[in-house]
Amino acid sequence: MSEQKEEAVKVGGENPEEGGENENPEEEAKVDFKPLVQLKEVDVQSGEEDEDVLFKMRAKLFRFDKPQGKDKDAPGQWKERGTGDVKFLQHKESKKIRLLMRREKTYKLCANHFIYPELKLEPNVGSDRSWVWSCPMDYAEEPATPELFAIRFANVENATLFKQEFKKAQKLNDGKEATEEKKDEKKEDKPIEKDLEKLSVKEDEKKSE
Repeated sequence: MSEQKEEAVKVGGENPEEGGENENPEEEAKVDFKPLVQLKEVDVQSGEEDEDVLFKMRAKLFRFDKPQGKDKDAPGQWKERGTGDVKFLQHKESKKIRLLMRREKTYKLCANHFIYPELKLEPNVGSDRSWVWSCPMDYAEEPATPELFAIRFANVENATLFKQEFKKAQKLNDGKEATEEKKDEKKEDKPIEKDLEKLSVKEDEKKSE
């Protein structure tokens, strides 16, 4: 019987089982990729650059969802709006203070409204670390809508501190300067909601991993 020699299968013209003495694997593995599009760094502003942070604390926010349309008579329910840092921001010029909260990671707005002097924080039934309040107009989404919020903190101490700082902000917003501005706004038929439009908050872009 004649002996048959097995031929090695060659890939790309070379035998993968054999290597030349002068071959350098590292040099062969180097590939130079050039980007098709040159991306420039963009300075994304949050809209908070002209404000000072008076208060900041992690919390979970809820909003009361009331059925609309044909189901308007059905009972509403609380829905989670997000977890993140709730902040009290004071504008450097007008000195007005607003409440702003973003969802962690996505930075999407949960709440964005002035801390009106007429707002009332009420204890949430069944919890000593949660507060409820009704906001006449919230600007977290477009169009702005009235909202009933509930906020929950990690412990009683944090909830108590939030209420204390909330009341301080209300007093500052209800000061002489704020009162005079409200009178001027009425004369000019310029509602207070216009001020929030000036403080428009741009959503932070998500960074791709």
